[in-house]
Amino acid sequence: MATTPEEVRAPIERSRAPRPDHVPQDRVREIDMYALDGIEEGYHEAWKRIQTDDIPDLVWTPFTGGHWIATNGDTVREIYSDPSRFSSEVIFLPKEAGEKYDMVPTRMDPPEHTPYRKTLDKGLNLGRMRTVETKVREVAIDLIEGFADAGRCDFSSDYANVFPVRVFMALADLPMEDAAMLGRLAKMMTRPEGNTPEEMAAMLEAGNRGLFDYVDPIIHARRGGDGDDLISVMINAEINGEQITHEKALGLIALLLLAGLDTVVNFLSFMMIYLARNPALVAELREDNVKLMRSAEEMFRRFPVVSEARMVAKDQEYRGLQLKRGDMILLPTVLHGLDETQNPDPWQVNLERRGISHTTFGWGPHRCAGMHLARMEVIVTLEEWFKRIPEFRLADGATPVYHSGIVAAVDDVPLVWSSKN
Repeated sequence: MATTPEEVRAPIERSRAPRPDHVPQDRVREIDMYALDGIEEGYHEAWKRIQTDDIPDLVWTPFTGGHWIATNGDTVREIYSDPSRFSSEVIFLPKEAGEKYDMVPTRMDPPEHTPYRKTLDKGLNLGRMRTVETKVREVAIDLIEGFADAGRCDFSSDYANVFPVRVFMALADLPMEDAAMLGRLAKMMTRPEGNTPEEMAAMLEAGNRGLFDYVDPIIHARRGGDGDDLISVMINAEINGEQITHEKALGLIALLLLAGLDTVVNFLSFMMIYLARNPALVAELREDNVKLMRSAEEMFRRFPVVSEARMVAKDQEYRGLQLKRGDMILLPTVLHGLDETQNPDPWQVNLERRGISHTTFGWGPHRCAGMHLARMEVIVTLEEWFKRIPEFRLADGATPVYHSGIVAAVDDVPLVWSSKN
């Protein structure tokens, strides 16, 4: 199964929200999270361009319904860490779209969130992931050996858009023929099309409803069963001593699909573009497996793909600003991992880096439950790729196409190598 590249959005006149009275004029910046200036040069490059030495901790943009943006690692992490001041009641932008998002437990704050998070951890904890490593490795080997002798591939469509999806569908015991359709629903939520907040909300709601409609009969069929797939484990867990309700199970399993089909998928291509341009780093990783395994954390720091938001929970003063309940704050994780004050020389993948600082998996009570699976998929990919394709590069004239949104993406990643590798 391979997904098709996304269309690049044509330049359009996006709607603008009026500046609220409590937003100082000098905090206004023209930043559209779905159409970043300069994105043709790279998603991370486009976000990093706004992180100038004199930019305040928070700026406000009139695009995407009007919202604040945290501009450095310290601010991103602090807002993630404090649900009493910055709620998960709405986490997607524009806010009109985020209010249609109905996944569980990502829109809950502690303590309501806690038992649902424990259920996610039960299905995705490190111990359970170790038991599925052989299956994950088999999928990687099968894909890589499918094109290794050809001396070329489009990494995005031939591997990155297939590998994590095939792994996830197997762990959830879902038919592979459904993957492309589920991938389209996930994209409707993480990069919703539309020129206005209302149009984007309609697109996101349609994607959310599509995922709910898909999982509804599956939950009914597996409820009360003794299956050990991810879905069965989660829907048969207890929440506060009682069976999880059907409504909450819909949100929980739909979240599982959304996260499994559109995050690692996109991270892998960003990482591989960098490696294709840095053969010395590839050689260093290839020659030292311990170093390769430790490299995963540095890769996650260097290539964040998620930009979700938090809602201001109450009127408050924060970093010299007056924030109002209901204000939205975007948290681009790229502005944490690439912040020089958090990680010196941030553009470089430094295998000797200590004290790596990032929020690529979020932070605080909502830190990504799937991070152990993601880390395994990255390590397995590098190990099995280097065994079969030790040296590779971007094809001449390659021009990867970047997309920004709640989850960033990149298409057109042609890699070439000697078939005698």
